[in-house]
Amino acid sequence: MIRSMTAYASAETGGPAGTLSCELRTVNHRYLELSPRLPDELRSLESQLRERIAAKLSRGKVDVTVRSNDTRSESLQVNGALLSRLSDLNLDLQARFPGLQVQFTELLRFPGVLQQEAADPEARQATLFEVLDRALDALTATREREGAKLGQILRDRLDAIERIVAQVREWMPGIRAALRARLEARLADLKQPADPGRLEQELVLQITRSDVDEELDRLSTHIAETRRVLGLKEPVGRRLDFLMQEFNREANTLGSKSVDARSTNAAVELKVLIEQMREQVQNIE
Repeated sequence: MIRSMTAYASAETGGPAGTLSCELRTVNHRYLELSPRLPDELRSLESQLRERIAAKLSRGKVDVTVRSNDTRSESLQVNGALLSRLSDLNLDLQARFPGLQVQFTELLRFPGVLQQEAADPEARQATLFEVLDRALDALTATREREGAKLGQILRDRLDAIERIVAQVREWMPGIRAALRARLEARLADLKQPADPGRLEQELVLQITRSDVDEELDRLSTHIAETRRVLGLKEPVGRRLDFLMQEFNREANTLGSKSVDARSTNAAVELKVLIEQMREQVQNIE
């Protein structure tokens, strides 16, 4: 399954305790790199969040932003018994120290005076993972849609490379014949007659140096392998990246062995197509 590494998705849920949202942004990266940003009350779940994301994504730089809008602060309760004891203590201290002044707001800031309903840790975790999973599902769907487009681009380039390989194969008999004719013409210009055996050796050497059948065969093999990899149901970005290196190596060798303008131009066109594929492969998971 071809998946792009560039995508965005979000999900949100609401409840009595408020709303919880999750945003995911991914761009291409050689490995999986996670950058989570969680509110303080959810920070203890970061390691589990990382494991959950890594189970579904294998490559890419992933920015994870979780926001919590906790509305429980609207229903704060006052610990009346504690506040009464603090008030009595305040009056006692004022009698002993007449200059002592304690504001009511200072009493409210005393630990335990204002009480908030404690969140259920299991419910909080379940809510976070439910939102995260929905965001991940949406992200995966987006990456797959973009991946389908990238896959079609790669297949179009493979078709073009295959046509060039077929053309060069058709040209090679004529190129060899032209090479033989040029060599014979040069030897004919010599004042002394050439040894027929020597002529044949030189011809074989020149043809061997310019023979690209092996490179053409390897290019055909790489085309078939790339098509096979594009049909796999697993992340294939690293395999494709390796294949692009192999494609480029054969195109360079083809160009270096060229003794004909047509095959030289074909090698240049191959390198252009391979570079276009390589750029797209950088975005594939």
